[in-house]
Amino acid sequence: MVKFKVVIPARFASSRLPGKALLEVDSKPIIQYVFNNAMQSGAEQVIIATDDERIANRSIEFGAEVCLTSKQHKSGTDRISEVAEKQAWQEDVVIVNVQGDEPMMPAENIMQVANNLVSNSKASMATLCSPIVDELEFTNPNIVKVIYDSNNIAINFSRSMDVIMREVQEKSSIHRHLGIYAYRVAFLKKFTSMPPSHNEKKESLEQLRALDNEFSIHVEICNAATGIGVDTQEDYEALLSTM
Repeated sequence: MVKFKVVIPARFASSRLPGKALLEVDSKPIIQYVFNNAMQSGAEQVIIATDDERIANRSIEFGAEVCLTSKQHKSGTDRISEVAEKQAWQEDVVIVNVQGDEPMMPAENIMQVANNLVSNSKASMATLCSPIVDELEFTNPNIVKVIYDSNNIAINFSRSMDVIMREVQEKSSIHRHLGIYAYRVAFLKKFTSMPPSHNEKKESLEQLRALDNEFSIHVEICNAATGIGVDTQEDYEALLSTM
C-alpha cells in the first residue's frame, strides 16, 4: 500500500459562493462528504485545513481532524504547506490535495493520484483529468483544459481553447482537468517559495507555476467518474438534484 496523507483546504470567503463548504446536502455540509471520501481512500491521515472557525467547528463536530491556518494564504497549496510545517512531516511524505468543494471526488481517484506520484519518481506533481463529453466544455473558461504527452507528462493547462489548440492537432487529445493534486513535502516547500509565474497570473492557474519553472506534472484519466464540484450557486443546485 502506498502511504500518503490528505489535506483538504477549505476557506469561507469564496468569491463566487461564500461559505460553500458549509452548504448542506441531506443535512450534511459539503465538506463532510469530501472528508468521508478521503477517509475511505486509504490515507494515513486526513486533515481539514481552514482559516475559519465556523468551518473548523463544524468539521470537529463530525469527527474531522482540523488545522487552523493563516488568513493570509492566497491558495489552498499555501494552506497545505503550513499544515505540513506544523505537522513536521518529512520531506518524502506524499500529500494529496483534495479541494473542499469536491463532495463527489471518489476515494478511488484520491488513491490513484497518490499511486501515480509514487510510481513516477521523476514527476514533481501528479493530477487527474477526464474526457470532455460536452462540446460546450471546450469553450467554457471555467473548465480547465489539459494536454499531455505519450508519457503522461503535462504539456499545458489553459482555460482557453485557442491556447490549447496551438499545441494539438485533434480535439480528442484535450481533456478536462480535475482539481486534485499529489506532491511530496520537499516539492511543496519549493513550490510555495517561488513567486507566481507569468502564465499562472495570466490564466489564474496555479499549476502553471510548476510548468513555467520546468517541473513535471504527471496526468492520467481518472479511474472513477467524478461528479459536480461546487463553485457557484448553480453548481450547488445541480448537486442537490443529483445527491
